[in-house]
Amino acid sequence: MSSLFRKFFGTSSDEAKDDKQEDVKSPYAPDISTPVDEQFTMQFINNGGKFIYCENLKEVSDNFENILAENDWYEKEALCFDQRLFKFLEENKLSPHGTIDKASFLLIGCENLIASEGSILFSSNQLKHYKPDELPTNMIVFATTSQLVAEKGDGMTRIKNARQDGYPTNITTIKYFEEVKEKDFLHYGSCHKNLYLLLLEDL
Repeated sequence: MSSLFRKFFGTSSDEAKDDKQEDVKSPYAPDISTPVDEQFTMQFINNGGKFIYCENLKEVSDNFENILAENDWYEKEALCFDQRLFKFLEENKLSPHGTIDKASFLLIGCENLIASEGSILFSSNQLKHYKPDELPTNMIVFATTSQLVAEKGDGMTRIKNARQDGYPTNITTIKYFEEVKEKDFLHYGSCHKNLYLLLLEDL
């Protein structure tokens, strides 16, 4: 899988550009023959998400710092519910214990990445009891390539199989990553997020 992402993000050749243009047919009707990693990337970017592929944890840390610098989030309030991610904040002298209404951004994990619609699947394991519209607009999501699945149903099955002792609540997806300027019935009732995805290669 890493070679695919290197090809997709690590080349500027005309051939790679042509391949990309050929693959993007419609954000609503992805080609099911396309590998899930490439399908997710295309759909996620079409939805307005900011995709950052990382080959190792050092690249995750470096890219996280780049996001902070790009948005001037140093010395701002941050929020994080997952202790495993605290180190990225602490390395940059940020506290993970910001308030839900004042935090400049939320650093969070996820359950799965849904290739068919370029969305991110969350549950109470990440969101606690909060609804997406109650969370900060700016989000940085940490995920791994092993969390990629083809369909939402596959993600639900993984959640069920991984947690035999108790099914999490508050299961939801976030799909739209930029504000819609004009009314669009496809976005009715949805909550947009300015979302960065730090995707770590682990396969």
